[in-house]
Amino acid sequence: MSIVDHVDGPHASWRLDPSAPSIVIAVVRRLLPYLVEATLIPTLAYYLGLLAFGPMWGIVAAASCTFVSTGRRLLLRQRVPGLLILASVGISLRLGLFFVNDSSFLYFVQPIAKTVIVSMLFAISVVVGRPLVARFAADFCAFGTDVGERPAIVSLFRRLTYLWAGAQITIAAVDLTLLLTVPIAVFVGTAAATAWSVMTAGVVITVVDAVRTTRRDGLRTALAGGGRLHAYVTAIS
Repeated sequence: MSIVDHVDGPHASWRLDPSAPSIVIAVVRRLLPYLVEATLIPTLAYYLGLLAFGPMWGIVAAASCTFVSTGRRLLLRQRVPGLLILASVGISLRLGLFFVNDSSFLYFVQPIAKTVIVSMLFAISVVVGRPLVARFAADFCAFGTDVGERPAIVSLFRRLTYLWAGAQITIAAVDLTLLLTVPIAVFVGTAAATAWSVMTAGVVITVVDAVRTTRRDGLRTALAGGGRLHAYVTAIS
């Protein structure tokens, strides 16, 4: 029995042990819709609301897009991606803060504080033995407990969780600098571009490290034409 007999989906399209560039492309293909849904669409909605009716309606438009995306998945009983969960929680807090204080500055400084807190949560999750990268990895690569509990993979998850903690701190530092030095209208687009750039770099580093670690540990990977990844302990002949 071959390895593809254990995989759901279009078996004929699976490729075993794909190259690192192929995996980067696959991860980006799966990450891109989440980023568009959680960041790009709300950002565009903010600008449309801002230009049409003013700052308050821009904020409401951005929040509405995020809530609709999350609500649709919940109603259809679909899995809510980790990025969308973070976006929903963050924009809920920001929206409440804006209506209480009626301050655009406070509305935008709050997500910077949230990013710092997320960075701390990433670091703390390693300390308590539940690295958050293991949770987010499931959005991009399917693997069983026989893979997730291997010492090399546990160490990989710890290492990558610290990497993403550093990425969050970098985004927060750049965003705070921008918020204090440029107009709000410029800040929104520039901050989004910064987040995309840092996350793209993080994805590339993550994939390169993951590929090196899994192959050194004797694991096998399979890649579907649709960009779905699976990791296995061994191939079954």
